[in-house]
Amino acid sequence: MKSQKTRFETIIQKLRDNGHKITPQRIAIVKIIAKSIGHPSVEDIYHQIKIDFPTMSLATVYRNIVLIKSLGEVLELGFPDGSNRYDGNKPYPHPHVICIKCKKIVDPDLDSLDNMTKEVEEETNFKILNHRLDFFGICSNCLAKKV
Repeated sequence: MKSQKTRFETIIQKLRDNGHKITPQRIAIVKIIAKSIGHPSVEDIYHQIKIDFPTMSLATVYRNIVLIKSLGEVLELGFPDGSNRYDGNKPYPHPHVICIKCKKIVDPDLDSLDNMTKEVEEETNFKILNHRLDFFGICSNCLAKKV
């Protein structure tokens, strides 16, 4: 995983390269995305932004996330309940482990995923362009509370 500073600089440069203004609000959103560990929702980002930008709307945050996603700099994780979470640290397909109780999301590092993708291509005769692999369970914190 790249450092938070590198991720921030990469996203800002991609915005500049594509002709987008670098506003204080956009910088604040990119900072949150670049430093996020827990895959925040737009609402999570909005609540953090409102502290410094009380007049910013949820729609503005959403539009900026969609823009950053369109540049390939954030990965959107959609869920059946209609909620979306965003990963700005690893904006490429990778596995996630999701707690069904608290909704915590963790990124495991699995070296075997590259081999799995090749095996799927060989088995199906497809050229795999993208994938999503999610594991659902109960995190250790929620398990401890279940006593």
